[in-house]
Parts: sequence; C-alpha cells; structure tokens
Amino acid sequence: MQEKHKKPLIVLTGPTAVGKTALSIGLAKAVGGEIISADSMQVYKGMDIGTAKIMPEEMQGVKHYLVNELEPDEEFNVVVFQRLCKQYMEQIYAEGRIPIIVGGTGFYIQALLYDIDFTKEDGDQEYRRQLEEKAKTEGNDSLYEMLKQVDTKSTEKIHKNNVKRVIRALEFYKLNGYPISEHNEKEAAKTSPYNFAYFVLNHKRDILYYRINRRVDIMAEQGLIDEVKQLKEEGYEKTMVSMQGIGYRQVFEYLEGNLSLEDTIDLIKKDTRHFAKRQLTWFGREKEVVMVDKSKFGSEDEILTYMLTILKEKGIYDGSVKDRCC
Repeated sequence: MQEKHKKPLIVLTGPTAVGKTALSIGLAKAVGGEIISADSMQVYKGMDIGTAKIMPEEMQGVKHYLVNELEPDEEFNVVVFQRLCKQYMEQIYAEGRIPIIVGGTGFYIQALLYDIDFTKEDGDQEYRRQLEEKAKTEGNDSLYEMLKQVDTKSTEKIHKNNVKRVIRALEFYKLNGYPISEHNEKEAAKTSPYNFAYFVLNHKRDILYYRINRRVDIMAEQGLIDEVKQLKEEGYEKTMVSMQGIGYRQVFEYLEGNLSLEDTIDLIKKDTRHFAKRQLTWFGREKEVVMVDKSKFGSEDEILTYMLTILKEKGIYDGSVKDRCC
C-alpha cells in the first residue's frame, strides 16, 4: 500500500520526564490532532501524582483518550490498549483529525504501529494461576529465572517486577513451544498499515536525570504518600498490576514499614532513572524513528517547527494552521 493511501498517525514518545506532555499539546493544536495516551499507568483513576498525569486544565482543550478511564483493579495490558486505541483512532479519523499517540510504553506503541497479532496469546488460566501463586510465595525472581531458561531475549526487555508480562511470556512458551520474543520479532517485521511519523524526544543524560529527580521531589511535595495511602485504604493491594508502577510499589513498602521515607524517595528516583535508560534502549532499537535531541534546539517552538517540517515531508500534515481543537 502506498504511503499516501494509508491513514496518518503521529507518535511522540521518549523517556519519562523528558517533556512529552507540553510538546504534545503544541503539536496537537498545530495539526488539529487528538491525543491517545500510550502510558500503562495514566489510564487508571485515582493515580494522578505518581503517574505525573496530565490534568484537564493542562490539556488546553485538546481531547485526550486512555487517561483516567479505568479503576486500578481493572485489566489493562497491550491487548486492551490495542483494541481501545484502534477504536478511538477510528473516532478521530471520522472527525477529520489526526491521532497522536503520546507516552513512554514502547511495547504498546510497537503493537499498535505494526498491528502485532496477539491471538495466539489467549493463555492457559490454570497455568497462569500457578505462576501467580509462585510469584507470591517465591517472589518475582523465581518467575524471571524460569523465563531466562526458555526466552533470554524477553528477559532483556521485560523487567522482573512486570509480573504480568513475565507470566504472559511463560504462558506463550507453554502453549506454542517457542518464545514470545520470536513471535514478536516476526510481527514487528511487518510493514505498518499507517503513514506515520515516530518521534523520540530525548535530552542530555545529566539533564534528564535532573528532571527525573526533581519530578519525584515534586510528587512527594504534592502528596504521593497520601495518594498511595488512599488507594490502600480503598482496598487496592500492592500485588495488583496498577500498583507495580514506579512510585506506587515503593510507597507501599514505606507504608508497610519496610523503608524509611528518605529511602523511599531515593529508591523511586533510582528506579525511575533505570526505567528511563531501559526506555531509551527500547526506542533505540525501533525502526523508522526520528530522534529529537532537545539539547540541539533553542526552544520548544523550534522543536515543533522541526517536527512539522517532517510531517509535511511525509504528507501527514498539509502545513495549514489548524488549532481546531481549542
């Protein structure tokens, strides 16, 4: 299919705290787009501070999807993301606008961009329960070691605390007899059904780490501890997928008396920096990305102008001033 006959799609991603949110608003207003979040945690209600969730007043009238839509105990994974994202994209296309995928969950973006097929991942519920029980009784490391034995490549991309993805990879191997990483590589080799531009926003490492540390300090000042305490009081448990998010699992440890407040904040900073490093490794492996180094530009306006130039070249944006969303 020729690019001009494919539907347009814009992706704006990058490591946590790099500044995607502010830039995405300017981009959406410029091209008349609407934003779909590719963040595995901002979809949950009541989890605002720890996810650095965009607030309604920050949206400047730009419509957002997959933000604040699910309860913390509801199922949200790559399959659900893919299904809901396609549904919202159709709505956006029907309005004559361009969907902009914004967020740092690279696996979700890849699944959407190349229409990766997860039909072989229905799973084995009994085996899944066994693995979940093993994680509870023997710890996350025990599952991770199991996965290393059958699918080393997946352990390079999946963090040991992402129990849901570790279990899914083990289930896939049991059901199909070959690694999910092999399946994903074949799927990722597909040609995208979209005429897309995939922007990866980045910054100098020291500046990015400073921004991360400062963001965590601000979260603490804004009441992260109280937010997690409220979630705990509402019955949400630390074993839930939503509570495995960085910031939430560490504060649960603090609330249970396993960490001091100072150590909790330091650990959140450390884990977030490590997460940002893993994100950059992921995005660096992706094909057809446009790396946007913020340190090479004088202002956000310059970055936006550069991005719009690329969108024009790809035929995604015609160059007219839209600002139709506000």
